[in-house]
Amino acid sequence: MRKTGSLRKDPLTRTPVPKKIGLALGSGSARGWSHIGVIRGLQEAGIHIDLVCGTSMGAMVAGAFAAGFIDVMDEWVRGLTWADILGFMDVRLPRSGLIEGDKLTRYFREKISDSNIEDLPMPFAAVTTNLKSGREVWIREGSLMDAIRASMSMPGILTPFYRQGGWFVDGGLINPVPVSLCRNMGADIVLAVDLNNDIMGRSFNRSESQEVTLHRGENGQYLPKRLASFFNGKLKSGQLSIFKRFAQNQPSKGPTLFEVIATSVYIMQDQITKHRLATDPPDVLILPRLAHIGLLEFNRAEEAIGAGRKAVDLILPILHDAIGSR
Repeated sequence: MRKTGSLRKDPLTRTPVPKKIGLALGSGSARGWSHIGVIRGLQEAGIHIDLVCGTSMGAMVAGAFAAGFIDVMDEWVRGLTWADILGFMDVRLPRSGLIEGDKLTRYFREKISDSNIEDLPMPFAAVTTNLKSGREVWIREGSLMDAIRASMSMPGILTPFYRQGGWFVDGGLINPVPVSLCRNMGADIVLAVDLNNDIMGRSFNRSESQEVTLHRGENGQYLPKRLASFFNGKLKSGQLSIFKRFAQNQPSKGPTLFEVIATSVYIMQDQITKHRLATDPPDVLILPRLAHIGLLEFNRAEEAIGAGRKAVDLILPILHDAIGSR
């Protein structure tokens, strides 16, 4: 049921109509599962979303929501294991990114949906970045999965996506929390979700006990070790050597190249997010606490979703006030 009490006038008839509520979902890699918890929290609070947009992982969850498949995604991600995550990784070295991403997008095309964006039951758009021009691009038509894939191509990690004569990378490089796109789509009230607000300052020189808590998988191995062992035999010897130097944890020597690339992107996104939110603030900013969840820890969906739900619960009075109903 739509929360009422916040109205605007139709420009032609001048009669009061409910204001459109838009949801802007930000980038955040594995922390992106938190968006599912945010959507669940809004639904349970009776807050009706009229349109949705997203950047990177935010685009993936926003796309599932707009297509009516959020329940399917919710059930699927809660059961993800390290084996599932590693199975989606199609490494091809040397290339313009560590992971091709074809296995993941093919899975979603087959199991969830690949409708045209203009045919979705809810308005949707994704943010991506044109690699040649450096310009922000809003994708509002065409293949849903192509839009998501273009939006989530983190430099150095996921290869760029070729679309309509150009190469595209992660939209978070320019617009990590797409408030501006949400307003352009017609939202009168914008609810935005920033997943990276608390990740800066994370230490790489963790103690052994902290390392186990944050990064150990089901069989006791750290994620980078599992990556290296998974691809052993699948890559040529020279490629495997490069990959191990790229991903292998060496606590005494500081962060890995993998961590350096990812964290550098986060530093940039953090600064861009602060600037863009200051110049174009949403009506409500939702801030899940997710610093404990790492870049590729997609198997921790239960925790991420819970953090999203909690973030909504904490600001329910603000949400109700923003949409004109308490």
